[in-house]
Amino acid sequence: MCSCRESEASSIMIMSLLHLPVSAPRPDSLSVGAAAEPRLWTTHCDGAVKLRMGDSGLAAETPLTINQMFTSAVERFGDFVALGWKEGEQQKTMNYRDYYQTCRSAAKSFLKLGLQRYHSVGILGFNSAEWFIADIGAILAGGFAVGFYTTNSPEACQYVAENCKADIMVVENHKQLQKILQIEDKLPHLKAIIQYKDTLKEKRPNLYTWAEFMELGREESDARLDAIISSQKPNQCCTLIYTSGTTGQPKGVMLSHDNLTWTALSTSRHVSLTDATQAQEIVVSYLPLSHIAAQMVDIWVTMRVGGATYFAQPDALKGSLVNTLKEVRPTAFMGVPRVWEKMQEKMKSAGAKSSTVRRKVAAWAKDVGLQTNLTKMNQNTAAGRTPLGYHIAKKLVFKKVRKALGLDRCTKCYTGAAPITKETLEFFLSLDIPLFELYGMSESTGPHTISRPSAFKLTSCGKEIPGCKTKLHNQDEEGNGEICFWGRHVFMGYLNMVERTEESLDAEGWLHSGDLGKHDENGFLFITGRIKELIITAGGENVPPVPIEDEVKEALPIISNAMLIGDKKKFLSMLLTIKCQVNQESGEPEDELTPEAVEFCRKLGSNATRVSEIAGGRDRAVHAAIQKGMDKVNEKATSNAQRVQKWVVLDRDFSVAGGELGPTMKLKRPVVAKMYKEQIDNFYKQLSPTTPTTPDTPTVSGQTSYEPPIMNNFLSFPSLMFLSFILSYDLKEVIFFHLCSES
Repeated sequence: MCSCRESEASSIMIMSLLHLPVSAPRPDSLSVGAAAEPRLWTTHCDGAVKLRMGDSGLAAETPLTINQMFTSAVERFGDFVALGWKEGEQQKTMNYRDYYQTCRSAAKSFLKLGLQRYHSVGILGFNSAEWFIADIGAILAGGFAVGFYTTNSPEACQYVAENCKADIMVVENHKQLQKILQIEDKLPHLKAIIQYKDTLKEKRPNLYTWAEFMELGREESDARLDAIISSQKPNQCCTLIYTSGTTGQPKGVMLSHDNLTWTALSTSRHVSLTDATQAQEIVVSYLPLSHIAAQMVDIWVTMRVGGATYFAQPDALKGSLVNTLKEVRPTAFMGVPRVWEKMQEKMKSAGAKSSTVRRKVAAWAKDVGLQTNLTKMNQNTAAGRTPLGYHIAKKLVFKKVRKALGLDRCTKCYTGAAPITKETLEFFLSLDIPLFELYGMSESTGPHTISRPSAFKLTSCGKEIPGCKTKLHNQDEEGNGEICFWGRHVFMGYLNMVERTEESLDAEGWLHSGDLGKHDENGFLFITGRIKELIITAGGENVPPVPIEDEVKEALPIISNAMLIGDKKKFLSMLLTIKCQVNQESGEPEDELTPEAVEFCRKLGSNATRVSEIAGGRDRAVHAAIQKGMDKVNEKATSNAQRVQKWVVLDRDFSVAGGELGPTMKLKRPVVAKMYKEQIDNFYKQLSPTTPTTPDTPTVSGQTSYEPPIMNNFLSFPSLMFLSFILSYDLKEVIFFHLCSES
C-alpha cells in the first residue's frame, strides 16, 4: 500500500482527544470529516473519488479506464496508423494493435523492475513514441505516469521524483540522464533508469537502454498484469501533472482514468473530430508532454477517434516545426501563442522582402480575408454570398500561405495555454486561418471551453465542452467574476496537499480557476484577468495587466514581451523587451534584432540592429516611437490610474531558458519581478512620476505601413488583366475561372 495515505479525519480525532484546538473548516471548503462513500476529492495516492455524473447526455456516459478506452480503439482502428516518427530520413509508423501490445510489454517490464502500485514512472525527455509507451505502460501496470519538464534543474527533478515516489525514471538522452545521476542518492524509491534515445556512454547497474528495457517484459506472464488492469477503477488516479511552481513548490495534480477518458470523449465531440473509419485525423506532437494540453491532444483525444500522432524533431520550436508540418500535413494543430507569433513574424519578414506589387496583392487579400471572416464570425445573414474577391484571394494568397505552413489540410487550428493578442488573431484571420482559442487548466484535465467554426468570437475562449458547466463567482457590476468549473474533467485533488486542494475546490465541488472572466449575451466566455495577477495600486485601483500588455504589443510590433508593474505602487510602470534572434541550440535570446524589428527601426531612421543599441533609451528614435506607442495605449485607459507612467527596455528578451517564461511561454511574473527588482525600484525612486505629454500629432503605432488596396471586393476587368500580367500563368487561369463562375 502507498505510504502517502494520512487520514485527515484521524488527525482531527487525535487533536480532539489531546484537547488541542482544531481549526474550523473554511466556509467555502469541503468538510474533511470521514465519509463512507467516496467524496468529490482526495489527496491520497490510493484514493478514489465520486464522479460528477450527469443524468443525461455526455455527462451520463459510462466511465472507462485507460485500458478500456485503448482496447476499444484497437477493436475499431487496429490496422490504422497510431504513431509516426522519423529515423534519419526514413518515416516509421506503428498501428494501434502493435501500439497496445508494446504498451503492455512496457508495463510488464516496469513490474519486473519493481514498480509498485500507486508509485510512479517519471519521464524526462522530448516527445516520442517511447514517451507515449512509457506513459501508458506505467498506467497499465498500476502506477502513475509523471512527465518532467525538460528544462527542470536536477533539484527540481529531485522534488518531483520524491513527491510522486518515482520507482523508475525514463530519460531521453545523456544530458537528461546526468540530471538524475546527480540526485539518485537522494531518491529512496528509485530502482532503475531507462534511456530511450542515443547509445549509453557508460554502463551502470540498473541503467538500461530502451531495447534492453523492452526485452525484460516480453517473456513475463500476462496474468499479473491482467490482474492489475482488472482491479483498476475509472475513479482512481492514473497520472500526475505537476504545475510549474511559479508561486511555490509544484503541486501534483491527480487525474483519474475517467478524467482522461471522459474529457477526450467530450472534446472530440465538441470539435467534431471524425473517426478513422471515415477520415483519419492527423496531429503533430511537439508541445511539452509534461503539460496536460499536449497529453490531451496528442495521446488521449487522438486515441478516442483513432487518429495518428506524428512526432516533430527535438528542435521543433527552434525552427524545424514547419518542416514537420509540411511533411505530415495535419488535420488539426495546437499552438501556444508564441508559436503563432513566431509564424506571424516570419511571414511579415518574408513579406517585407517581396516586390511592391506582391505586397499590394497581399495587403488587398488580407483586407478581403479579414472582412469576409469577420462577417462569417458575426453571422451576418444580410451579407449574402461570399464575395468574388474572397474566392480570388483564396486562390492567389490563402492557399499558398497554408501550403507553405503545412496547414493546407488543417481545418482546426487552436491556441491556448497563455493569452494571445488580438493583433495575432486578426493577422491569421486575414489569411483565412481562424485560430480557435481554448481555455482550461491542469486541474480541469485541459480544456473547459473551446471555440469552433460554428461558435467563434474573436478574443473569446468559446463555450463549454459538452457535460460541463461554468459559473462566475462574485461578479462585479460589469459581469466579471471568478471562473469556476463543474464537470467530470475536474481533478481529484493535489497529491498530499489537503489545504491547497481545499483552496481550489469549494463546498459544492466547483473548481475555482483564479481567472476573471465574463460571458457575452450569447454565452461566449472572455478572460478578463487573473485574480493573483490583478494589480491593486496604492490608491486601491484594480488593474488587470494582460489587456494593457496586449495593447502595448499591438501598438508596438518591435516589442516581444511586456510586463506591467504597479501592485501597491502609486502608478503603473512597465518592463519591455525587444524582438530578437534566438539561439537555435540553447533557446537563449541573442543580441541581434529580428528582421521585423530591424525594419521597424529603419522606418524611424534608426540604424539599430542589436538590442544593446536600443535598451535603456540608447536609441532616441526608437525611444520616441515607443513613447508615442505608449501614449496611444494610455489614451484608451479608463482612468488615470490605468495609464503607464514609466517604462524601460531591458537588455535581453524573456525566455524559458532564462527562467522568465514557463514551458508554455506563460510569463512568470514573480520570477521576473525578482530578477529585475533594481529596474523596478528605479521607477519609484522619484516621489512623482513624469507624466508623458500627449503629442499634438497623431500617434505612430510603428506597424508596417498599410498601402491603399489596389482592388476592392468587386474587381474591375482591367485590374484583373493587370494582375494576370504580373502573376504566373496558372494564376491567370484561376482569375479567368472565377470571372466565368461568378458571371
